[in-house]
Amino acid sequence: VTRQALNRRRTLARRREDYVGEWLPEPLVTSPDVAADVELAESLSIAMLTVLETLGPAERAVFVLREVFDTPYDEIAESVGKSAAAVRQIAHRAREHVAARRPRVPVSATEQQEALDRFLAAIRHGDLQGLFDVLAPDVVIVADGGGVVPAARRPVGGAQRVAGLLIRGLRSVDFEAAPVWLNGSPAIRIDAGTAFNAAVSVAVEDRRITR
Repeated sequence: VTRQALNRRRTLARRREDYVGEWLPEPLVTSPDVAADVELAESLSIAMLTVLETLGPAERAVFVLREVFDTPYDEIAESVGKSAAAVRQIAHRAREHVAARRPRVPVSATEQQEALDRFLAAIRHGDLQGLFDVLAPDVVIVADGGGVVPAARRPVGGAQRVAGLLIRGLRSVDFEAAPVWLNGSPAIRIDAGTAFNAAVSVAVEDRRITR
């Protein structure tokens, strides 16, 4: 599987396929039980998957096989077509890269759920002040429509701009918003008929949404 994934990556690079807008990992529906396994929840999180995407294909394969599956170095070496010594060096660099970019402040599922509940209430009622209260002043929203559905092509920063974007976007459609568990964390699913469906995952710090 690793070799096939690397070959596919090289094929796409040769085709010079361009992705439209920002890239985010595909949301994965999970149960609340996943959050109880802290290590598993972190490995599935949107934040961790986004960090892994910043690694090269070989580094990502080595990191996942070693750190997530605890695969021996000699087996990894055979899978990626490199020496065991080279794989050890790749694993070391990948660990440093991930450590430098992973979230600094661990947040409990309870704290994240509380912020999401406030966020959900605000968007359901079009409550602009409610959004300001739950969004950090320097909050950033990153959207991924994959070039298939409408989405902001660049990150939008600042509570005022983010709140305005959300209120304007949802005011024009009939939608339903409900809590859901994605990638081991509390999240929100927004259904707006044929207009769009969206999964919303958040990062929380000091009881406010930062991303």
